[in-house]
Amino acid sequence: MAPLSKLKRNILIDSNPYMKWKLFLEKSRRYGIHPINKRRKKFGEFHHLYVELREYPEKFFEYLRMSISTYDFLLSKVNRRFTKIMTNYRSPISAEERLVVTLRYLATGSSFRSLAFAFRMGKSTVSNIVFETCQIIWEELVEEFMPIPTENCLKKVIADYFNRWKFPNCFGSIDGKHCQIRCPPNSGSHYFNYLHYFSVVLQAVADADKKFLTIEVGGRGKQSDGGTFAGSTIFNLLESNFFNVPRPTNLPNTNIELPYFLIGDEAYPLKSYLMRPYPRRGLNPKKEYFNKCLSTARKCIECAFGILCAKWRFLNKDIETLPDKACILIKCACILHNLVRDKDGDSDLHYRHISGK
Repeated sequence: MAPLSKLKRNILIDSNPYMKWKLFLEKSRRYGIHPINKRRKKFGEFHHLYVELREYPEKFFEYLRMSISTYDFLLSKVNRRFTKIMTNYRSPISAEERLVVTLRYLATGSSFRSLAFAFRMGKSTVSNIVFETCQIIWEELVEEFMPIPTENCLKKVIADYFNRWKFPNCFGSIDGKHCQIRCPPNSGSHYFNYLHYFSVVLQAVADADKKFLTIEVGGRGKQSDGGTFAGSTIFNLLESNFFNVPRPTNLPNTNIELPYFLIGDEAYPLKSYLMRPYPRRGLNPKKEYFNKCLSTARKCIECAFGILCAKWRFLNKDIETLPDKACILIKCACILHNLVRDKDGDSDLHYRHISGK
């Protein structure tokens, strides 16, 4: 009768969705920690590679996209937020390992499942580590590496644009970038852009040193750059004169007074605080020369995006998460971009490659 009893049980399970789900839960709870993951400290990627990489600065940079000194600085900034309670059953994952897992995700765009196998962790553990760490990095670094621009800060940016690119009265270049995501549930075509994929928009302003002065993430892919700008916080601040822009002054070596402005491409509107190129048809030589000068200065934001995507390659792939979590990852990458530009300077390989140095 035993075989019959087993047969009846199988028939019951196959015909009852609840029984199937219950059996699945029983199997999934078989391990508190999978035996493979229990050997994390012996065979996990962090434990057998990280210490050795610190002996080879170039390889360390390739692995984590920043120098050892910059990594140590970053760790010192976020370490206190990673304090976890030690229990009798398991020890918490160290701050160093959490940071390495996160930087490897941002640097490669590997799936959470792939990283889980490499670091010998659960997939959900890797996912939680990445999102939690990215949020902490943003919160701990934003005031130092992307503060709200003051008037003195903007005056320095204006001077740098004129000295480096010979473009006067410019306090930044603005542009938008589509960051590819999975189609969010019940979103229709709101996130579907003109490039024929789903995206959220990163809109940023860059200084003459290709760092981000301010960013805004979360615009829906369906919107144009101009539409994203019109719905942004920076637009409202500029419209209401709350962006700390210096008062208008004369252009260099002239008596012509002109306000200070951002520079953008043809997708942006012409405003007293926003300069765009002349329409391309029927231009005389003076207007063509103006467009050329504006385009040269506007390359700062294009290069900033280029460096960002060359270093943090998850931006070149489909971000397999919901828009709000994708925004956390993108903001973290932008603040890390500024950190590396400040700390590693022109020695940053990705900066040298994009800038042609």
